[in-house]
Amino acid sequence: MKCPYCNQDNTRVVDSRPVDDNNAIRRRRMCDECGRRFTTYEKVETIPLVVIKKDQNREQYDRSKLEGGILRACHKRPVPVQEISRLVDRVETEIFNREEKEVPSTVIGELVMNYLKDLDAVAYVRFASVYREFKDVNTFMDELKKMLN
Repeated sequence: MKCPYCNQDNTRVVDSRPVDDNNAIRRRRMCDECGRRFTTYEKVETIPLVVIKKDQNREQYDRSKLEGGILRACHKRPVPVQEISRLVDRVETEIFNREEKEVPSTVIGELVMNYLKDLDAVAYVRFASVYREFKDVNTFMDELKKMLN
């Protein structure tokens, strides 16, 4: 591993510990040349995943898009960032456990909605309103009634 400060190759691991529910390893490293410390994260490489969008276009899975949608739904809600990260991790785990190379965006959306329903009702309704593309107040009310039952 190259040092980000002096670009030398000789760095060594000072400390290692698991993070993210044992899905990654955090390593503290020290450069033998300049003596500075830095942190790296090691995560298992997964198979590339392609998302099939509603219009049948395909694009590579992007965690930041999933996280961004959930963050927008939780905007100004009392939902800790750690909970959002856990939600994204759970959705990712379920998607990758399917061991399929392509997954429809509808599957991802339904998973997110199931987890958001338990996390925060307002965030759930916000996400559902965009995801399900409510056309009028009646469809919105139908979704609210489903949630309340």
